[in-house]
Amino acid sequence: MTDLLNLGPHAGFIVACYLVTLGVIGALFVWILADGARLRARLSAMEAQGVTRRSARARRDVAEGSGS
Repeated sequence: MTDLLNLGPHAGFIVACYLVTLGVIGALFVWILADGARLRARLSAMEAQGVTRRSARARRDVAEGSGS
């Protein structure tokens, strides 16, 4: 186990690379969560204005028998 933890003379570089990678992945995760919240808010605002989703219109058209 000690051989695994002994990173040699490049330990600082290796640890820095892992930390940068962890930071980038963390930033992407936060960005995805924030973008999802923004899109949900935008969709709610559009639905409140009466804009419907294409999938909802397609289901309605199929139910009415006027599908494409």
